[in-house]
Amino acid sequence: MAEPSKGLLRAQEIYQDRSRRALELQKQGKKVVGYLCIYPVLEMMTALDIVPYRIFGDMREPITKADSYIPAVNCPFLRSCLDLGLKEKYSFLDGIVTTHICDVGSSLSGIWNYTVRTPFSFHIDTPHTLHETSLEQERGLLEDYQKALEDLTGQKMTKERLQEAVRVHNEQRALVRELYELKKQDPPLISGVETIRVIKAIQSIPVDEGNKLLREVIDEVKERNDGPQKKSARLLVWGSILDDTALPEMIEGLDANVVMDDTCVGSRAYFGDVELTNDPLDGLSHHYLVDIKCPRTFRTRDYTDVRKDYMTDLAVRFSYLRDYVRDWKADGVIMESVRYCDTHGYDVPGVRDYLDSVGIPSIYLEHDYTEGALAPLRTRVQGFLEIIE
Repeated sequence: MAEPSKGLLRAQEIYQDRSRRALELQKQGKKVVGYLCIYPVLEMMTALDIVPYRIFGDMREPITKADSYIPAVNCPFLRSCLDLGLKEKYSFLDGIVTTHICDVGSSLSGIWNYTVRTPFSFHIDTPHTLHETSLEQERGLLEDYQKALEDLTGQKMTKERLQEAVRVHNEQRALVRELYELKKQDPPLISGVETIRVIKAIQSIPVDEGNKLLREVIDEVKERNDGPQKKSARLLVWGSILDDTALPEMIEGLDANVVMDDTCVGSRAYFGDVELTNDPLDGLSHHYLVDIKCPRTFRTRDYTDVRKDYMTDLAVRFSYLRDYVRDWKADGVIMESVRYCDTHGYDVPGVRDYLDSVGIPSIYLEHDYTEGALAPLRTRVQGFLEIIE
């Protein structure tokens, strides 16, 4: 068995007690700033020695306080995040950074400031389209973000410090991609459950510590003899927030391996590097707006073409899923989304139509971000597996 400080066991320890390391670093004088979604530019925090700490909900804890501020007919994940904030689970944070994920996510920024009152807050109103003017707007927003972080820390964000932060975060992206390469084998060398634990762990600690953890995990899974067993089906999971192991545990408890994903607690933030431009803000604004493929951003064939061609636009937006299916030899796709997630919900018909057009079987699962909601989905997944076998 691995030592507690190594590899998969270390990732599981962090997954189960995420705030421990952040609190230790805080006692050493570091500032810990929470962030929602994958669009806050982490490199700019790292450049000023801030510890980025991703804010998650908890599908195992009932929402009891947030409903007074966000009605129950809205995203249960974001309501859970606010609920934990109101219960002082995030009281240790020195600040919070939010972005315009969606309307509810944008509203959460103001509600959090009014109710939770974290000492520092900043909202990045990230554009939702990819026109040239959108890139200019994103660049301007990052300049404001830089000034806010400099005011928070009393430090200057020099070009050299930011370039070094870009380098170390690109190193993390490369290590995550190396980890995912190990899932191409049959059976995969690391399970979907273990992958979520690792990704959630590295989003809870400083990037250099996360890189060390990733190297340990990669070395361990290459050598161990007790990895995942070969199953009849290899699946890709696409969809909204998946920050708990319950769903992949259910899937992998059946006759399937989760070999690839396209979620924001998975590959989505790591498949693509930030270009090392002379002015780092140029590379960062392009990466976070253009390179990350999330339904919250609308993509057309190019920045200027406004003509409508449904299937062509679907190919532009989703052809990377076909590449994932091919490269990871997936037999089918599970589309999942929390209830009331408009950004992913509106994309489900398009993703399904695209997958159908290239002959990839899929199934859509919707849940209310509670552990109990997953039990009825087991039968549907089992039926899907019988169809694709």
